[in-house]
Amino acid sequence: MIVLLRLLFAHVLADFALQSDKLSKGKSAGGRKGFDYLLLHSFIHAVLAYLFVAQWTNYLLPLIIFFTHFGMDWFKATKMRQTITAFLLDQVVHVAVILVLWLVFFAEGFTLSQLPMEWNTPKVWLIAIAYLLVLQPSSILLGLFIAKWTPQELKDKSLPNAGKWIGYLERLLILTFILTESIEGVGFLLAAKSIFRFGELNKAREIRTTEYVLIGTLVSFGIAIMLGSAVLMLQ
Repeated sequence: MIVLLRLLFAHVLADFALQSDKLSKGKSAGGRKGFDYLLLHSFIHAVLAYLFVAQWTNYLLPLIIFFTHFGMDWFKATKMRQTITAFLLDQVVHVAVILVLWLVFFAEGFTLSQLPMEWNTPKVWLIAIAYLLVLQPSSILLGLFIAKWTPQELKDKSLPNAGKWIGYLERLLILTFILTESIEGVGFLLAAKSIFRFGELNKAREIRTTEYVLIGTLVSFGIAIMLGSAVLMLQ
């Protein structure tokens, strides 16, 4: 189980935390440039998987991850539109590959070189994966979900990336509140955000913008709450 969690952690780290906007856009550029970016991104995935598994003579696993990740990302970049369906399908395929590799290589009693047991436990890896997921993966999922409702005037007036960082902070706080069983903190955060955001919007009588912010807030809170609850259930 610990190997599977470490592979998932490496995937989330490479696919989101270590994937810059330049790299993400470069993969869809097409031609030689897009090909090179896809190679680099797939190489990062393979290297992280190799390092986190820590079976130094097992070269087959990172090679499989490299080629399967490259193939899926190439198909997504060249044959699919950037939609929530494409995003979810891409992630399902990558996770399925990881699950199959774990079943083939490690499910029958594979033993890793033991790391310090204080942090090398399923609980710690679950929490680490959850904290990574509430950042960019949740932001991408949220953005795809509410994209069709985003008012143009909100794009023009907002500070650059302000909404993204507000979302990061609120989901980090909510996940922390859930994991520490301080549920009242979630209510306080929602009330505080309501005072600052919805009060101003109501004064301006911008109903569409108010509804947009409300949807985004509830979805963002919901993602963080579900992730936190899932970690508590799986511990």
